[in-house]
Amino acid sequence: MRRQNPLLYFSVRIVDIFAILTGGLFAYVLRFPDWELVSKYMTVAVIAAFLGSLFFPKVGAYRNWRGDKVLINFQRLMAGWGAVAVTLLMIAFFTKTTELISRQWFVLWFIVTIPLFAIYRAILTMLLRHFVSQQWRKTRIAIVGGGDLAREVAQRIESAHWSGFQIEGFFSDRYEGSIEDHPVLGKLKDVAEVAASNLGQMRVDEIWIALPLEDYDRVREVVHSLRHVPVAIRFIPDIFEFRLINHDISQIEGIPVIDLNVTPMVGMNLWLKEVEDKVIGALILLLISPVMIALAIGVKLSSPGPIFYRQERVSWGGKPFHMLKFRSMPVDAEKESGPVWAREHEQRATPFGAFLRRTSLDELPQFLNVLKGDMSIVGPRPERPVFVDRFKGEIPDYMQKHLVKGGITGWAQVNGWRGDTDLEKRIEYDLFYIENWSLYLDLKIIFLTIFKVFRDRNAY
Repeated sequence: MRRQNPLLYFSVRIVDIFAILTGGLFAYVLRFPDWELVSKYMTVAVIAAFLGSLFFPKVGAYRNWRGDKVLINFQRLMAGWGAVAVTLLMIAFFTKTTELISRQWFVLWFIVTIPLFAIYRAILTMLLRHFVSQQWRKTRIAIVGGGDLAREVAQRIESAHWSGFQIEGFFSDRYEGSIEDHPVLGKLKDVAEVAASNLGQMRVDEIWIALPLEDYDRVREVVHSLRHVPVAIRFIPDIFEFRLINHDISQIEGIPVIDLNVTPMVGMNLWLKEVEDKVIGALILLLISPVMIALAIGVKLSSPGPIFYRQERVSWGGKPFHMLKFRSMPVDAEKESGPVWAREHEQRATPFGAFLRRTSLDELPQFLNVLKGDMSIVGPRPERPVFVDRFKGEIPDYMQKHLVKGGITGWAQVNGWRGDTDLEKRIEYDLFYIENWSLYLDLKIIFLTIFKVFRDRNAY
């Protein structure tokens, strides 16, 4: 966004900083009756604004708005705001200044700033849309290609009418007349000639090449023919036929790289995820420790054998680990049958073990796996190696679930896809989670788990 529209890029940053400062001031007015301490609290808000200017770009809060989903962009912003709050708490803890600032003000400030982010950005977005709708310097493009990829590009541009792009026409060797209600300006060999003749009237600002992968030689010919024409050229790779996860364009040592399937757990995201797992995991363990002690006694009294059942599972990057559960079956339950997929109404569990499975309480020891770093609280459910080997050949994109750590609960589980349910559907939900990961989505899943998973009819 900074490269394509620097004014918009810096306007958004200023708006976010203004939201942090006004949020701090508004929280102060609500919390305190006088203005004697306002300078101290506004100093904290200024520090937060500085941290926000560092963190928000790292979580992708200032990516190009054109074609980007508003909700996803706002979730990135919330992840950055959460990181600012955690950092301020850490600074206060290590500098022993926690008592200098009102905790009520801090919480109130964090909460009231969230709608201010949304309101200020909404106002900026409306102004942007107004300018574009008034024909304020739209970027006029011509699309090279007439196949599915070119049509997909045209449809997306048309659906985002405020994006600032305007299609002048297509170049295609296969079609004549019009494509997607836009004229065919010529064949591929005519691209350079038409682009050069239209520069004076500014009818074409950019040439977008949207040809299939097998037409790579034609791509080179078109680019070569435009070498003498001062027009911007964009190449749209035909990657939509792949299952894309966190796809993006990046550079590694100056080499342009197209990311097709990439884990979201890098940089600031990885740090946020680790903090989330350790902090929330420790709090939950502290709260449920009496329950776990009672359940451990119940397991020990219900059948001979260890309290915990250690089972090998596969997590991030295909790395195996031993997942903990409260033992719900006799020790030798799989001695003769070997690994067996859990089915409804099976009789292998002990009576107390059946209760644990039905209520999902057998999963509670996995919070120890979370603190150890083997698992996350939220993520795709990890599976046993024998089933991974089977499913990776049967279910498309099955192995992509291992782009993140396995979790105790996940997006598939809170939507009812757990136990003996459709695996392909479950993988769809797992991949949706990976592609749309945010701190907000994790907290939402944790909240839904409390009300859904523990009483799920597929839990056994």
